[in-house]
Amino acid sequence: MRFKLDENFGRRGTELFREAGHEVSTVVEQGLGGTSDEELSEICRIERRALVTLDLDFSNVLRFPPANYFGIAVLRIPNPVELSTLHAHVAVLLRTLRTRELLGRLWIVERNRIREYDEDA
Repeated sequence: MRFKLDENFGRRGTELFREAGHEVSTVVEQGLGGTSDEELSEICRIERRALVTLDLDFSNVLRFPPANYFGIAVLRIPNPVELSTLHAHVAVLLRTLRTRELLGRLWIVERNRIREYDEDA
């Protein structure tokens, strides 16, 4: 799968996705730090990439309707963000991707589960 990792992911987070066989582009690598949420979501749509972020703004389905994108995964991590916690959330996401598709969906990734936004609920 093709992913765009938001600027809050470091080298090791990126490596975890690549080691799992995913194609990854990052906001940092592309010099997109500070880009507006709307612009970043549009870049992801044009590049046909799912966005992985810690930014809770992307969980607003009125601003970012999941069906309009290649997937949005928001990692819900308590503050302060610790590297081990970030990696645990990434592991949950990567494990789930083995059996479920993110395309057109919003996933809220927590430490031990994923909540999926269901527009029919």
